[in-house]
Order: sequence, then structure tokens, then C-alpha cells
Amino acid sequence: MAGANPLGPAELVLTASVARRYYVDGKSKVEIADEFSVSRFKVARLISAARASGMVRIEIAYPGAIDVELSDRLRRAYRLTHALVIDTPDDDDASMRRHLGEAAAELLAEIVTAEDVLGLAWARSVGAMTAALARLAPVPVIQLTGALAGPKLDETSVELVRQAARVSGGAAYFFHAPLIVPSAATARTMRRQPEIARAFARFGSVTKAVVGIGQWAPGKSTIHDAAEERDRAALGRLGACAEISGVVIDGAGEPVQAGLTERMIGISAAGMRAIPEVIAIAYGVSKAPAVRAALTSGFVRGLVTHSTLAAALLAE
Repeated sequence: MAGANPLGPAELVLTASVARRYYVDGKSKVEIADEFSVSRFKVARLISAARASGMVRIEIAYPGAIDVELSDRLRRAYRLTHALVIDTPDDDDASMRRHLGEAAAELLAEIVTAEDVLGLAWARSVGAMTAALARLAPVPVIQLTGALAGPKLDETSVELVRQAARVSGGAAYFFHAPLIVPSAATARTMRRQPEIARAFARFGSVTKAVVGIGQWAPGKSTIHDAAEERDRAALGRLGACAEISGVVIDGAGEPVQAGLTERMIGISAAGMRAIPEVIAIAYGVSKAPAVRAALTSGFVRGLVTHSTLAAALLAE
């Protein structure tokens, strides 16, 4: 079109051709200069002109469904070591768990080295991750929490640890125990049992762990739903906002201690805080206050989540 471009036809064709050789074909400026019998300085000017005129637009394409920009914003906002935001529909919990589990499995395969010790806490999202694990460095895998039982819970903590250890080829340290027992005295007795004591003794060696985050509300936390009403109410009065695979925290991210927490068979708040990197898998926009509390608590240093929850976390 007349007047649409200040370049003449010949110059336009030359500029476009040079830009294509440089950006698409990967040719050097010297190679392009030889092909078109011009100086490499003119090649540089033509490349700059192509960018300035809009003839060339740079778009960075990302493999898979990772929203790289949102991931980086979330990482910087909460000073996380790792953040993965997956662009996945959020209308089906099972589908989200699967997609986030696959992403978490890839992250774990990338960042876990042979010098690490991996800890796994029970959560349905962690189960989705272990199901997706295809490769893992040869590391010991430690069970961090007892098991919850229920008609909708397909796997136990023991099975998660065994699956991860099968993939890694490392040793598996697990124990058969429920997450919640009837009394604090029972919990103390069980923690002294040899199988449980051996696993607990290794908590201090864990360098990376994967956990889930639940909101302290009906239907938002398997631990909340498994607890008795008196325990739910007691923790609610103390300001319970979230639970990180059994560690209950308030809205400010501080641990909340009550009768229920004394009856749990699993890693303590102090033990979890001592782990160099705890990676949480979280989903569901309604859980934003709980996830925000977890991210500000100092317990969680990595997050795998989806785009709508990440946007909610960045909204404040």
C-alpha cells in the first residue's frame, strides 16, 4: 500500500530477506553479508530497521502449559525458590490434581539430586505427583505423615513413598500408622514404636519435601473433614486458617497447637520449618487465603499451582 511503508520495494524485500536469514534461518551477519553482497554493517542496520518497523516481532514460546510470566511474578512476590503456574481449566479438581501432579513430578525430577533426601507428606495432590513420576535421582524417600483412611482416598502415605522409591531406586523409610489417633498418650506411644521411630529419626536429614495445602474449612481439607467437630471448633477458635499436610497454621502463618495437633503422627511444625525446601501443590481459588498463609509462614519455599489461584494470590 502506498505510504504504508517508508521503504522502497527493493529495500523492503532486502530487509525482509535479511531478517528472515537472521531470525528464522539462524545465519550470522557475516554469512548474510556474503550472500547479499553488502557489508555486515548494513546487515546490522537492516536487522535493526526490521525490528523498529514492526516487520519482525519477537515472541517467546513456552513448551507445555506452564505460564512462565505468571510463574516468575509469583516467585518474586513471595520470594520462592521455585514457582510453577500451570494454565489449566479449574472446573474439575481431579483434572487439576493430575495436571499439577505432572508438573510437580517434572520439577522434582529436575531439582532433586543424588545428594538430597526426599520427604513426602500425605495429600491427594502428592499422590497425583507420585503417580506421574517417571524419573528421579537415586535418593532415600522418607514418609513424613501417617495415613488418612476414607472411601474417596485411593492411596496411603506408605504407597506414595514406595512409588517414589521405586522410581528413584533409593531406600524407602515408611511406617504403618494413622495420621490421627484417639489421644495424645496413644500418639506418644506410637512414636516410640521402632518402625515409626526409625522414620522420625530421619526427618532431620530431609532436604526437599512435597506437601499439600488445605484450607481449614469443610470440604477444603481432608484433615479438617477427618477430625471430630470439637477439634475443628477448637482450632477454629484459635484462628486456624490452613493445614500443610498436618501442620495447622493461622492466617499469619504461625503454627496453631491444640488437642488435635498433639494426636497426629507426623512431622512437627519445627521439623517442617527445618527442611531447606518444602514444595507445596495447591489448587482451588477458594483456598487463596490458606495458600497465602502457607507462603508467608516460612514453611513453604516452592509452589506448584494453576493460573487462577496464582492470580488470586497476586491480587493483594
